[in-house]
Amino acid sequence: MESFSTLIRTASHEQHVEAETSTFMSDLLGGRLGVSAYARYTEQLWFVYEALENAAGRLAADPVAGPFIRPELFRLAALERDLAHLRGSGWRAGVGALPATRAYADRVRECAERWPGGYVAHHYTRYLGDLSGGQIIRDRAEKTWGFARKGDGVRFYVFEQIPNPAAFKRCYRELLDGVAVDDLEKQRIVAECKRAFALNTEVFRALSEEFPLSA
Repeated sequence: MESFSTLIRTASHEQHVEAETSTFMSDLLGGRLGVSAYARYTEQLWFVYEALENAAGRLAADPVAGPFIRPELFRLAALERDLAHLRGSGWRAGVGALPATRAYADRVRECAERWPGGYVAHHYTRYLGDLSGGQIIRDRAEKTWGFARKGDGVRFYVFEQIPNPAAFKRCYRELLDGVAVDDLEKQRIVAECKRAFALNTEVFRALSEEFPLSA
């Protein structure tokens, strides 16, 4: 029988590819957009991770979500350092969520408050993505905009407390395989994963409208 971690990966593959190959991400990683687009994207991430991580303490003892709350994954402090570098020390005054970002963060918050299984779906799509594809973004950002290697501007992508990402991801998938829910709830979690990718894609779509490439 297929493990839950495999099921979740294969079921959301299509949405994952759609998010990864969005016009905005392709333009950003292709060096066709300026650093202001990268800064705006980083700003949107801050709203999503604020929703994810503000709930972490409350969910730490939850039988379903609790095992996934790993402080070494937390990104908020790194994001804030990146934003201070990109926008200056007063970055909080100018930070703004796009409507698509607000919808995404609201959904994360709603799951955190009412549905631990749904929270796990969002946790998985974000953090495992950061540990994987996020490394490509870091590399491109360093080369395109001249950030110091693993320094301010790209700290979001640097997991200093995870020396072996491959081993960590294996451990994370084992947690997924052992998640304390029944088969019906697993299906609901898979559906929420797809929703998470769709919400992410909407943010990319909004960003590509804000930063269109001049024809």
